[in-house]
Amino acid sequence: MTLDATPERLGPLTDGATAARAELAERDAVARLWAADHTLWRDDPTEISDRLGWLTVVPEIVVGLESLQAQCASLAAQVDDVQLMGMGGSSLFPEVIARSFGAQPGSPTLHVVDTTDPTAIARLADELTPERTFHIAASKSGTTLETRSHLAWAWERHPDPQRFGVITDPGSELATLAAKDGFAAIWDNRPDIGGRYSALSHFGVVPALLTAPDQVQPLLGSASAMSERLRTAVPVNPGAGLAAALAAAVRTGRDKVTIVLPPDVAAFGLWLEQLLAESTGKDGTGVIPIVGEPLGDPDSYGADRLFVALGDGGDPDGLDRLAQAGHSVYAVTYEGLDDLGGQVLLWEAATALCGALLGIHPFDQPDVAAAKAATNEVLAEVAKGGTVEEPTVALDYLLDQVQPGDYLAIQAFIDPGSPAVEGIEAARLALRDRMRIATTFGLGPRFLHSTGQLHKGGPNSGVFVQVVGEPAIDVPIPGRSYGFATLEAAQAAGDLRTLRARDRRAGRVRLEELLDVPLNS
Repeated sequence: MTLDATPERLGPLTDGATAARAELAERDAVARLWAADHTLWRDDPTEISDRLGWLTVVPEIVVGLESLQAQCASLAAQVDDVQLMGMGGSSLFPEVIARSFGAQPGSPTLHVVDTTDPTAIARLADELTPERTFHIAASKSGTTLETRSHLAWAWERHPDPQRFGVITDPGSELATLAAKDGFAAIWDNRPDIGGRYSALSHFGVVPALLTAPDQVQPLLGSASAMSERLRTAVPVNPGAGLAAALAAAVRTGRDKVTIVLPPDVAAFGLWLEQLLAESTGKDGTGVIPIVGEPLGDPDSYGADRLFVALGDGGDPDGLDRLAQAGHSVYAVTYEGLDDLGGQVLLWEAATALCGALLGIHPFDQPDVAAAKAATNEVLAEVAKGGTVEEPTVALDYLLDQVQPGDYLAIQAFIDPGSPAVEGIEAARLALRDRMRIATTFGLGPRFLHSTGQLHKGGPNSGVFVQVVGEPAIDVPIPGRSYGFATLEAAQAAGDLRTLRARDRRAGRVRLEELLDVPLNS
């Protein structure tokens, strides 16, 4: 069953979405987008004119695909695993590839490393044989602290340049390092593409070619087909329609955009979360993406939601119940995993157009640097004998601060493979049902490169519950005076300090207290 985004299903957002589409048409927004006209967003072209390469990167990749395929096939034939080390836009779409396509017969298995938890790092060391692993460090800037730390760790384990490659911007520090050490591959990405818009560039295509080569042609083919549809007039343009619904939702207080995904592409939510949050969450406004939240009964939700489903979202009856109860439901046509590349381009265009409607700059991330700076400050304090400890508060202290229209963000600096992850997800749903509020769950430091911008620059409607694990081990970081355990703790402390400095309602809670949330209340 494929649903349509009919006015009846948009319900209370119908008039707002109609007005937003008319605004896009009046501003000739579609044509200006494809003309790379920076004035659609700002008079100043900074971080716009050099951030629109995603619009035309697919044809460029297609032209060079044969040689890229041959290179990746040669590298893949020598290994059993590919370990990709990256953060945010450099890791989230490869994570979608790994989870959606799974292990492919005859190809190495993709493992994405975007955690600084030492338990997870140590487990990876036990699971992967370095001689049979191809290691990729992926970073646009080439200076990302986590990625450089991961690379230093991997290189110390097995300093064989034939088992290493990098994906980065031309001339970056990472590219220079790879050339000096003779890495087997240096993939120079187009520098006019921002991280979260880079899924269909080398950052996404190279990992796919190495570990799921048969999926690359459908990925690029569906993107090419979608490109043509996204150039059409506003009334029939899928990107404009989605952008109008998103912007109308934000304008009318239904800014908790709940993404409903079929099981085969559930991981796509991780990528969408960053795209929407980091692109629109600034200047005190923004789309607040809610992902990984199974549909509940209609009365589990307040009046602050828009539900956006790919196809029937895997739960057509649930969507029907929501629409019948007066919630706004918007469906995006989805044809299965072969449609994934088209979905990427669709959501990128819709996010850019939504930014124009909201009057924000969708290609920068002005508040992300604050948490990075705070982490470095904590690490400097540690070097002088300081501590990374932060006092805890009672969970109820934070829950009592939640107001109608707020969202609850659970931020966990723990091992992604820990059983506690499942327990936190259960607590999250229990709190949603009990309090009728939107909830999010982010693993640190991944979310710092994803929803972190929204948390600090978006609307002050979040209540932030931080939990931090206590690793039983540490893993040294070569060239640093601290290990991954200290880095993880510093990132948690730095983010909490940054949230408080922005007058956000935030506190650290004991993990055990969160896991003890009653599940049937």
